Amino acid sequence: MAKNTIPVGERTLPKEGFIRLPQVLQVLPIGKTSWWEGIKKGYYPAPVKLGPRTTAWKVEDIRALIDRLSNQSS
Repeated sequence: MAKNTIPVGERTLPKEGFIRLPQVLQVLPIGKTSWWEGIKKGYYPAPVKLGPRTTAWKVEDIRALIDRLSNQSS
């Protein structure tokens, strides 16, 4: 495993930076439509626009979401 990644189940996330929607959907058991609905309702972190056609999420926000969801199921 690369030094700049941390395992999340079967998948890995970079330690820092941004990830695109396909990477988000690999580590969370959710579909694309449900993800966008959750963002609109405030359940999931808002994306960051990196360019006119590029949307991403801060890795830190996705990790915090995973931690929050893990704590809710405990």
